[in-house]
Amino acid sequence: MALRSLITALFFLLGLAWIQLSTCQVLKGKISCLDCNPDYNLSGIKIVVKCGQVKKLATATTEENGSFKVELPSDTSKTTPEPLNCFAKLLGGPNQLYVWKKNLASKVVKAHELNSYTISTPLAFSTSCPLASKDAKCGAPNQIGSSKTIDLPLPREWGLAPSSYYIPFVPIIGIP
Repeated sequence: MALRSLITALFFLLGLAWIQLSTCQVLKGKISCLDCNPDYNLSGIKIVVKCGQVKKLATATTEENGSFKVELPSDTSKTTPEPLNCFAKLLGGPNQLYVWKKNLASKVVKAHELNSYTISTPLAFSTSCPLASKDAKCGAPNQIGSSKTIDLPLPREWGLAPSSYYIPFVPIIGIP
């Protein structure tokens, strides 16, 4: 009987030796809307998290108040105490979002809590086009594009006209 309990204890200890304790590193953050009313529903907006030297991405979906929580991606073959070079990026939502470049991504930094991380700069968006500057371009472009043909680089010494005059351009619309 004592031998049985000794063998059971030995197997139990060997089983514990194979169990790897994992510390879950969680990113907690919040997004904000710059031009929304206070009771605007911020749920359904996607956030993606990418950590350097880790191939997989982590995604999160925001709650009604704009908060999100996601486990940071990590490489299981390497054990690092802190995530290296992680960034969170505002990906999109159920409606059109307008984001300034400085509010699009944020570096992940250590928070006060154990195994908890947060974003260093706020992730913010607008629901309408912010035309505060002349450089802001929202919506579809109003110009279709140039109709200029490509000229072949022929030497000017030959005295020939540009190649667009004698090489016809026929667009391929479809094959019947």
